[in-house]
Amino acid sequence: MSQAIEQAASEAPPGAREHLLETASAIMREGDIVDISLSELSLRSGLNSALVKYYFGNKAGLMKALLDRDMDGIVHSVDALMAKDMAPDVRLKRHIGAVVETYYKTPYLNRLLMRLVRESDDEEAQRIADSYLAPLNKAYDRLIADGVREGLFRKVDPQLFYFTVTGAADRFFSARLVLRHCFNTDTLTEELRDRYREHCIDFIMAGILAK
Repeated sequence: MSQAIEQAASEAPPGAREHLLETASAIMREGDIVDISLSELSLRSGLNSALVKYYFGNKAGLMKALLDRDMDGIVHSVDALMAKDMAPDVRLKRHIGAVVETYYKTPYLNRLLMRLVRESDDEEAQRIADSYLAPLNKAYDRLIADGVREGLFRKVDPQLFYFTVTGAADRFFSARLVLRHCFNTDTLTEELRDRYREHCIDFIMAGILAK
């Protein structure tokens, strides 16, 4: 490790690693992008860019750490929801609302996930799939099976349903250029989030509820 990196690490304030991750997240949220420049990260965070190498190895390592941070939270939240004693339709409504909230806070998430799977070697791509995609798909299998068994849901393909829910949230919150040029706004406000959350819940539940 170079002397400059060691010096930067010795001078880093407590929580510097987490601050770098949160600043990178903010840059991507505000710019509607899935990349950052280290110079902007340093300027926005007030931290030496050498800390990226110290904590993450390189910028790619920073992106992987950000994905891990965000996806860990999602998997834990889904596990907690599935552990609650509630009717499948109530659980699904809460989940859809949580998905919309997630993409409102981290609109870059699905694009970052796909980028890292595409650009990583086979071992890392498999790690991402096993750590995050497999648990989510397993939860969808159980959630839909519970609803079908109780006569609340019609039979649907859990895998395709996962793409429906994720795609609905991802497409909207990564479409600021469409909002700007077609609807004269590119501001993703809390009011717009709330309206879209209710819209998604109404439409998706109408498609899965048993007639």
